[in-house]
Amino acid sequence: MSKIGFIGVGIMGNPMAGHLQAGGHQLYLVRHRSPLPQALLDGGAVACDSAKAVAEQTEIVITMVPDTPHVDQVLFGEDGVASGLSPGKLVIDMSSISPSETKSFALRINQLGCDYLDAPVSGGEVGAKSASLTIMVGGPGSAFEKARPLFELMGKNITLVGGNGAGQTCKVANQIVVTLTIEAVGEALLFASRAGVDPAAVREALMGGFAGSKILEVHGERMIKRTFDPGFRIALHQKDLNLALTGARELGLSLPNTATTQELFNACDGDLDHSALVQALEALASHEIA
Repeated sequence: MSKIGFIGVGIMGNPMAGHLQAGGHQLYLVRHRSPLPQALLDGGAVACDSAKAVAEQTEIVITMVPDTPHVDQVLFGEDGVASGLSPGKLVIDMSSISPSETKSFALRINQLGCDYLDAPVSGGEVGAKSASLTIMVGGPGSAFEKARPLFELMGKNITLVGGNGAGQTCKVANQIVVTLTIEAVGEALLFASRAGVDPAAVREALMGGFAGSKILEVHGERMIKRTFDPGFRIALHQKDLNLALTGARELGLSLPNTATTQELFNACDGDLDHSALVQALEALASHEIA
């Protein structure tokens, strides 16, 4: 059993932390934006007064917060994780944040004699609850092997991509693929519906061919059934696409379809699931998938 700090027990972090607890690990928590889940506390998790206190009492600290500034604040703000670390400990950031800032964060943690892994995830709330997340890891191999048993409690496809920052770069690439596929599925179902063909039947047919994908399966159904309660909010996906477009400018790359999809997201309610991107396409077509 390890003593593990977990900061950020929201939509994704709550079930992820729950799997660690079910695996026999002792959790130490601190509130970040939302109240601590009662189920984790009832299961024996310890509520701490600060991120510093979490770091002082644990061997490994995991952060799962929304954006780069939140990670910065949790790690290096007043009474942050860094102020409670001692040499030999491990910090794992499983948020989806800036690859370049991640390298800076890692260096600052390394200077304290501790290891740092960036380990963003893909799979959404469904994957978090079912412990089937894809986990993309950047950092030293020795730290990765130390953390692997924890990752295996939370995910299935676990890959050490490279050094610090590589995990976050991989996650940005993942988000490009996801958003463009959501947009493509939306266009396809909208086309079928406008042509008078049952989009549910079209989705079922496409699932058996080369166009089949997890996004067609899950988000295609959401589009048809109009179930846009957030598994992964549009606002968070926009944050990830901003990372992609900012990184592209730094690298001298053009990502035209990523930029276009970001503009479509701008026309949507940011609190809805990212499959609600289809609503922007429907508005342009003056037609709703039915």
